[in-house]
Amino acid sequence: MTLRRSIHFVPGGNDKMLNKALTLPADSLILDLEDSVTPQRKEAARSEVCDWLQDTNFGKQERLVRINPMDSIWGREDLEAVLQHNPDGIVLPKVLDLKTVQAVDQLIVNQEKETGKDFSEVKLLLIGTEVAAAVFNLPTMVTHPRVNGVTWGAEDLSVSLGARAKRDAEGNYLEVFSFVRSMCLLAAVAAEIQPIDAVYVDIKNSAGLKKESNTAADMGFTGKITIHPDQIEIVNRAFTPSAAEIEHASALVAAFEENQQAGRMAFSFNGVMVDVPHLRRAKQILAIAAHIAAQTS
Repeated sequence: MTLRRSIHFVPGGNDKMLNKALTLPADSLILDLEDSVTPQRKEAARSEVCDWLQDTNFGKQERLVRINPMDSIWGREDLEAVLQHNPDGIVLPKVLDLKTVQAVDQLIVNQEKETGKDFSEVKLLLIGTEVAAAVFNLPTMVTHPRVNGVTWGAEDLSVSLGARAKRDAEGNYLEVFSFVRSMCLLAAVAAEIQPIDAVYVDIKNSAGLKKESNTAADMGFTGKITIHPDQIEIVNRAFTPSAAEIEHASALVAAFEENQQAGRMAFSFNGVMVDVPHLRRAKQILAIAAHIAAQTS
């Protein structure tokens, strides 16, 4: 699975920000054609992003492109143009339901037939909660085989809801946003794809970002979208098992091997009763750590 602890937005057509992003430790870059580009610049930014894909060495960073919504005047042309330059994936905004995903997949298949190119490795990362109706379709929209990740968006959702605020006085999400966040996670895990946590827009609040990123990792999210360079290291740390976690997981796996030989799969470890779910979690931690080490070495 592609390493996506930090997925960093780069405004389309902004060469300065792209050059900066290439030096950052973000696992993935989203080359954005949607919200960060004015209507007057849409076509020019599309051409510039295609040039980036064609001419830029991204190293190990994943190359994603957020196109405009498919019901906009730019969405289809964005998709058709970007595909010709071999992105690793498409970030699909304003997804309402599975039909939206199927329609995009069909366009990709049609492009394969017309151009003779193979786009089977181009995956979709969905932004699946930007309108209220989409929330109820999360469990089905993520089941398409081309989808390998889903994230949620509090900003657009708040507009759809007519919400006056997204967080309480302590900075915690209001109940409806917490619900949608959990729905995103559950739908992703059920479909065996990556759950990606939403952006944290208070870019000067490093403590708040750290808290929210750690909570997301504790919940089971595998990464988070970033919008400022200073956010990336904080996010990467949150989604990387610590040395203490790796040491504990290794010791637990060894203890299970020893106890299994004695016919026990439930026993006391460091004063806590453990059984098979603890073993599975320990193995998950070690697998994540090994994957990160392999991808970042």
